[in-house]
Amino acid sequence: MKRVLIVTGGGDCPGLNAVIRAIVKRAHQEKDWEVLGSIQAFNGILWEPTEIKMLTPEVVKGIHFQGGTIIETTNKGGPFAWPVKNKDGSYSAVDRSDEMIRKIQYLGIDAVINIGGDGSQRISQALFEKGLNIIGVPKTIDNDLTSTDSTFGFQTAVEIATEAVDKLVTTAASHNRVFVVEVMGRYAGWIALNAAVAGGAEVCLIPEFPYDLDIVKKKLEARFNRGRGFAVVVVSEGARPKGGDMVFEKSNEVGYENLKLGGIAHKLIQQLKTAGFEPDMRETVLGHLQRGGIPIAYDRVLSAQFGVKAFEMVLAGDYGKMVAYRHPYFVSVPLLEVIAQPNLVTLDNALVKTAQGLGISLGI
Repeated sequence: MKRVLIVTGGGDCPGLNAVIRAIVKRAHQEKDWEVLGSIQAFNGILWEPTEIKMLTPEVVKGIHFQGGTIIETTNKGGPFAWPVKNKDGSYSAVDRSDEMIRKIQYLGIDAVINIGGDGSQRISQALFEKGLNIIGVPKTIDNDLTSTDSTFGFQTAVEIATEAVDKLVTTAASHNRVFVVEVMGRYAGWIALNAAVAGGAEVCLIPEFPYDLDIVKKKLEARFNRGRGFAVVVVSEGARPKGGDMVFEKSNEVGYENLKLGGIAHKLIQQLKTAGFEPDMRETVLGHLQRGGIPIAYDRVLSAQFGVKAFEMVLAGDYGKMVAYRHPYFVSVPLLEVIAQPNLVTLDNALVKTAQGLGISLGI
């Protein structure tokens, strides 16, 4: 029997289980393949004893609409930066990639499918360069991976953010308030921009375009007459004012290297108050609500297509590549191309033009 190992790394994302299920169901048709899952990304291989799970059609039955991942995930450490506790209580990072590859070979695993975002695919490329047969599947709600029209989980996150904007419009109108809705996205504004257009927000602030506070203030003031009126602002967690920085804190979690973004909604309200904006304002931070729960139908379908294509790439020996959706086709693209640069919002993007045409202020 041949073996393929599935890994889910980085933050959880709606549609992960649908990808896992699709890989298993497609592999089962070949009769001479079995599918394994490493618990918590590559940790399951690196732990002693190893923790891997046999993934059969029975195991994955009915998981396509479940959020999260049945093999768990982590965005801390990894094979190239395994955290080791020193005698003084501090931690240092150790490269265990060669050891991990040897363990994968010892377990008789012929190929690895790594389902993850930018950080995960950088690991995929580094492992491929060390000789591991590996294929990537694009997973991120941020939609910041290049070479693919869309990543699974993104549309579900947009749906959740849009529902929040819809609900806040009515309470904003009832109370003559401004609501500032903070959404995820890290350094990319795709979630915020889509939710702002779909939800009818008046202002949308994203990382790619540092905002001018005076422009934002004037836009909001135009929504009020003698203290009556309302507005909704959608702001991406990575947004920042002109000449200013993003709001973040460095994590003290062992093995977690990313900046913890968040707090821009609160900061924006304080900036507006300082600038003399008088109407009542409230903030709503969606946070991890955007990553959890049931994937919408679009993401279930996209995940199934990614999963089937990924296993067919294994059959073809098409390693060092990532599955990509380029409408209407599913293709394989080199991982080096994928990680070369992020997919960010640009001024000439069609959705930006639409937002501006609708009168949505981008603060620029």
